[in-house]
Amino acid sequence: MTVKLMVTGANGQVGTSLQQRAERLGWQVLAVDRNELDITDRAAVLQASTQFQPNVIINAAAHTAVDKAETELEASYAINRDGPQYLAEAASACNALLLHISTDYVFAGDKAGIYLETDPVAPQGVYGASKLAGELAVAQHCAKHLILRTAWVFGEHGNNFVKTMLRVGSMRASLNVVADQFGGPTYAGDIADALLTMAAQALKPEFSAWGVYHFSGAPHVSWHGFAEAIFSKAAELTLLDKVPTVNAISTSEYPTPARRPANSRLDCHKIQQVFGIEPSNWQRALANLQQYLPQ
Repeated sequence: MTVKLMVTGANGQVGTSLQQRAERLGWQVLAVDRNELDITDRAAVLQASTQFQPNVIINAAAHTAVDKAETELEASYAINRDGPQYLAEAASACNALLLHISTDYVFAGDKAGIYLETDPVAPQGVYGASKLAGELAVAQHCAKHLILRTAWVFGEHGNNFVKTMLRVGSMRASLNVVADQFGGPTYAGDIADALLTMAAQALKPEFSAWGVYHFSGAPHVSWHGFAEAIFSKAAELTLLDKVPTVNAISTSEYPTPARRPANSRLDCHKIQQVFGIEPSNWQRALANLQQYLPQ
């Protein structure tokens, strides 16, 4: 069976990787960004899926501007809740399975241990609340759904922490980075691989393990620790003339409009057990750090 995959958010960090990897697998891919398909337009979503007739839809589109979301409430809910609902309805209509990317921000971030899929959700801001609403919409409108919560995404495409560190680090002798927020940096290419592995297994007639899964990087680290690892690799690859000093600061010393989770550590045992997928190895992913520099 030829897999027909429809990818939304195709120009984003994960979307770009999905498109490249799915095509290498020989899948037939319809990759659309927001200029080609506005997922907040129900009629347009239904028309696109009806024409293409995918057997897999992966939603990599999202309103991810965490701070802007606090004031751009309407846009956040349109993209993070309504769009996923329309994609879920479209998937149901053409009997496709839907894979949807979600976030650690659905949790309060104050748990002492690592977050399980079954832990209570309690988003602390508009971004997390709108993403949680999207999860619920997907589950309600498409029986064959897989929701992948991830965290601290970075990759060669789009904007992310790694690129910011390299840019700022090239201009400053020292910089301050938050040291009391912990999580698992997750390579976008590994997220794409995980989603494609899940889709391939979920297409089998006997598959029934629908629901929510966690996938993020290991080992867990603070933003400060992640920054130090980035600069250590940059020094090893001689990508910066001089590596800056990274000062550890607290969250309270770096106020932002939206509250960040102190604990973004996600337990990834379920995805390992069901799909055989290991956590993202973010340290290995930094080996191609030169590809994160401006071209």
